[in-house]
Amino acid sequence: METVNLFALATQQSKWLAVRQTAIAGNVANVNTPGYKAVDVEPFQSVLDRTAVKLAATQQGHLAGRAGEYGFAVGEQNGGPSILPSENSVELETELMKAGEVRRQFELNTSIVKAFNRMLLMSSKG
Repeated sequence: METVNLFALATQQSKWLAVRQTAIAGNVANVNTPGYKAVDVEPFQSVLDRTAVKLAATQQGHLAGRAGEYGFAVGEQNGGPSILPSENSVELETELMKAGEVRRQFELNTSIVKAFNRMLLMSSKG
């Protein structure tokens, strides 16, 4: 069985965070645009649920799994803020809170990768 690569997982989350940050920035940029509907990215948990670990066939006749797709769906927020008189659904406070959450997740992702990188370097130096 193939090992789960922490660095690949961290890279995937970084890509997801970048897409989410772009969606949030677009919402903030359009906070005063009449008729604009706020968008968000599907949760990273949904991406992980679609991602399967690929199995290696050790003998002819063994079944192999298939890795899932890594696409991210961006769509209107579900159950989000109420629509304003301008038919705009962006709430600036909510978007700024989400931007702070993305920043914290980036920092956590980076610190985990740094820790594992240091661990690998220390183990290879002996």
